[in-house]
Amino acid sequence: MTLATLNTFLTQEEALALIEFAIAQSQADGVFISLNACETALSRFSENQISQNVRKNTFSITVTSYFGHRSASASTTELDQNAIALTLRRAEDLARIAPEDPEWVELLPQQIYSNRTPAFDETTATLSPLKKGEIIQQVCALSQDAGVNGSGTLSTQVSLNAIGNSAGLRGCDRTTEADFSFTARVLDGSSWNRCTAWSIDQLPIVELTKKVIQKAIASCNPQAIEPGDYTVIFEPSAFASLLPWVIWNLDARAADEGRSFMSLRDVEGKPIGNKIGEQLFNPLVQIQRDTAHPLLQGGRFFSNGLSNEKIDIVQDGIPKTLSYSRYWAKEQDKKPTGSMSPMVMAGSDQTVADLIASTEKGIFVNRAWYVRYVNPRTLEVTGMTRDGTFLIENGKISSPIKNLRFNQCLPEMLQNVVAVSQVKRCGGSVIPGCKVENFHFSSITDSI
Repeated sequence: MTLATLNTFLTQEEALALIEFAIAQSQADGVFISLNACETALSRFSENQISQNVRKNTFSITVTSYFGHRSASASTTELDQNAIALTLRRAEDLARIAPEDPEWVELLPQQIYSNRTPAFDETTATLSPLKKGEIIQQVCALSQDAGVNGSGTLSTQVSLNAIGNSAGLRGCDRTTEADFSFTARVLDGSSWNRCTAWSIDQLPIVELTKKVIQKAIASCNPQAIEPGDYTVIFEPSAFASLLPWVIWNLDARAADEGRSFMSLRDVEGKPIGNKIGEQLFNPLVQIQRDTAHPLLQGGRFFSNGLSNEKIDIVQDGIPKTLSYSRYWAKEQDKKPTGSMSPMVMAGSDQTVADLIASTEKGIFVNRAWYVRYVNPRTLEVTGMTRDGTFLIENGKISSPIKNLRFNQCLPEMLQNVVAVSQVKRCGGSVIPGCKVENFHFSSITDSI
């Protein structure tokens, strides 16, 4: 048997050479080039056996051409220079007839990015289908031996992002990521968890699988409890489905225009600014944007070229900054920030078990599911618990309970954080487990 070799991935030198070629070929007043290359390998398994194995390579170059305050973009998925030149001409033709942009900003000049190198793991980048199959086979064997139905995914990704413009901006990063998700079902019980890292070797796959299996078995025969306000212990992965909604809504323009929970209003309800500097959350809440965090080690810049430098978002429960686009920063005489991701919330040396032990009566939430807006201006959301919800009594998990729907104002949730655990990488964020008082459950749901 002969194993197929992996496709050769675009190097940083090749990517920057394509950027230089495109800029040199431009006939516009200004041009911005974005290049993205990605190789994703995904394996799925269900009913304790592998069901799918796919590998996908994607490549695109996007050209944005500028003539005065007019601009237009065009893209190609071809690498050859002729295709790139044709894409430039197409973007230029469209830009000449485009309407003027009332929120136009000049091209971003050359930026100074951090001199660190984002995490790139060769083992992850070259992980073979055979090796992935062996990992999944081990997971499925653990599920079968425990008498549960196991399903999930194991994926790896290699990404390269390069940018450049005619004002001297240049940047190129490459990264790797590995992701494992596992669901165990048995009778009317279920559990789930996920782990993500920049290296496949950092994923605690066997440990996570065993814990999920144990929790699934323990969640069988759940009992109904009355909805209401409860003290809740959130797993990091559950809290990671709620916290981003707060961070996504820290947009300066939305706040200044009265469309956000961060909006400051006068007695007549008219917007008069934002709430930066106010004590909105519990002092335990500490959040930063920190792509250089050891668990992340991600890219150094955003797709528009702004530096993804470290920023204090919330300090001692006080919001310290909002997300400023280049246009709104210019209007408000502020420094543009880019988005507030990746978010890193500080934790402690306590475990989730320690948070449970400190709780006389409450609910343990393993997963928050299908979170959606109820009121964007107050940031009230709704969603459901899923895959293992338990009653806590006298510092111990006492029994499984049926899933509950929640309706919760998220700024109030952060006011009511009273303890945090050790942090964990959840997707592209770093989040601790959290103990929250007076979290509102509105009804029982039949979700499983």
